[in-house]
Amino acid sequence: MKSASKFEKTAARCWNLLNEGKPFTPIFVIGTMTLFHLQGLLQGEWFPFLISLLFTLPLFILYFYYDFPLFLRNYLWIPIIGYLLFFESPNLALWGFGIGLYFFFTVFFWGTFYYHLRIGTDWLNFTRFWKLVLKNSDSTSGNAQEQLPKFLLLLAVWDGMMTNLATGELLPATHYFVFCGAVFALAFILHHFLFDWKPKQYDSFTTGEAIDEELMNEKVVVIVIDGMRKERFYEANTPYLDSLMEQGTEYLNMETVYPARTVVCFSSMFTGTYPKEHGMKSNMVWKLGIKVESIFDSLRKVGKKGKMLGIAHLVDSFGKDVETVTAVMHKDKADRNIINKAKVIMEEQDPDLFIVQLIGTDQIGHSRGVLYDEYIEKIEEADRLIQEYVKWLETEGKMENTTLMICADHGQADGIGGHGHLDEGERYVPFFMVGPGIKQGEKVQEKHSLVSMASTIAHLLGAPFPSHSRGPVLNEALKERWKQHE
Repeated sequence: MKSASKFEKTAARCWNLLNEGKPFTPIFVIGTMTLFHLQGLLQGEWFPFLISLLFTLPLFILYFYYDFPLFLRNYLWIPIIGYLLFFESPNLALWGFGIGLYFFFTVFFWGTFYYHLRIGTDWLNFTRFWKLVLKNSDSTSGNAQEQLPKFLLLLAVWDGMMTNLATGELLPATHYFVFCGAVFALAFILHHFLFDWKPKQYDSFTTGEAIDEELMNEKVVVIVIDGMRKERFYEANTPYLDSLMEQGTEYLNMETVYPARTVVCFSSMFTGTYPKEHGMKSNMVWKLGIKVESIFDSLRKVGKKGKMLGIAHLVDSFGKDVETVTAVMHKDKADRNIINKAKVIMEEQDPDLFIVQLIGTDQIGHSRGVLYDEYIEKIEEADRLIQEYVKWLETEGKMENTTLMICADHGQADGIGGHGHLDEGERYVPFFMVGPGIKQGEKVQEKHSLVSMASTIAHLLGAPFPSHSRGPVLNEALKERWKQHE
């Protein structure tokens, strides 16, 4: 099983410039304008091109600062209508070129060519992917309902200013700035009054006494089935995971964090806090490394070792605490290869905490959609592989005093398996625990958050809580002797 190379880590970071909606919008608009006006630029007509870009810059900044996820994207058409009412008609050839280029990039280049090279989807993937782009509710480049009104307005304003500069009929500055001010006001009002679906956060830091030394777990093993949507998990045939739930405690209302991106979720799960503190606010990481202590740091304080096995993105948060796997492999081999490497790491390094990320379910959700049989099949494959791995751990004597946690980092919405802004299917995730100190057959109805994972792991392994841990220990799952005492 190959690790992610330096090239793959760099390529993954670069790809997020096109995957995340905020950087994609300016990159796409600048690229589209450059291609459309290429002949004039080659003839030296740079002055009107750049000056008109400066006039459009406030709108670029606005659309970079604000997301318009879920139903907020519908309001993005109001500025388009305003532009059509108060200014000259847009260049329809430019709009047509931009729309064609957008769907070529998302549906064929990304949805077909990229996924064929990376995970082996077939060359007809575009026949499904265009529907997923139209249905996507998340603020990514693949959300046509958000990206179309954004780039159409930017193209219209930029090209309109450029045309007026060329003819000497500069658009009246007062009209332009009033229009920009109105768009800013609209965005502020929407996000201040209507952007109200973020999960409630814990205000105080985790407190409580450490577990008695004789009750400490020898190990904690966490298996994260990336992108496993909860109701699809319940629909799948997963006899082994079902049996583990009955042997342990299941949390029926376990919430992910906001925004529900993989890097953000893992950072919150294993620091115990939120993006505003750990610094990972999307998969697009501008500065490497979390800004607070992780569970790995806590374990080092008591002479214990943790290790995470995952894709290259996770190095951005946790650095050398991550053993990487390459994400460039056939979709039917990914999780099998990860489990094989997980055995090698446990055999050779024997960590006290071992976190394994299975990526097959998430890959299929993104490339083929979550409402199809392939997605269910990947969940069922994960069930078989986890059974194989846990049985191997038992044979190796690694499960005698071990707590096993099984969860997803986030769910997935309709469309291209979008996740981030908590559409239906993203917010609540499967989560259950089984082990010597875990209650059997318990079902916890109360709402909890994945940020409680760090403190619960620290408690079970007798380590201090990470410095900024806010999630309370999951006491509902613990037998009386193992409970954290306030």
